[in-house]
Amino acid sequence: MRELSVGEAAKRSGVSVSALHFYERKGLIRSLRTAGNQRRYAADVLRRIAVIRVAQRVGIPLEAVRQALGALPDERTPTREEWAGMSARWHEELDRRIAELVNLRDRLTDCIGCGCLSLTVCALANPGDRLAGEGEGPRRWETS
Repeated sequence: MRELSVGEAAKRSGVSVSALHFYERKGLIRSLRTAGNQRRYAADVLRRIAVIRVAQRVGIPLEAVRQALGALPDERTPTREEWAGMSARWHEELDRRIAELVNLRDRLTDCIGCGCLSLTVCALANPGDRLAGEGEGPRRWETS
């Protein structure tokens, strides 16, 4: 199997060398070392990095990605079927985040005194700070 230097892996994957080092420290990818102690990556690391980047882009925590990738036999790159299983496990979390983003988009231009900043006066959405009685934090932004 062809091996990539850290620079080649960075260029081909579209991430920085420091990102590769970070992913390695987090247990998301691994490298081999040459006799001169230089990192070398198997070419299939590019697919693993692509999975990591897609998961990051949609807000999946790196720990969840590490656990999913760590469950693969021999720490190999996921197959299409394995990726489908991984993404299905993240589906509920993504739906929750989508609902939160839709809520944010739809209410963003409303009165800022919605309770999320613990404002005590809002004649439009939170008169008399009544939302404070429901607890701390962004009462109207929560979707659950």
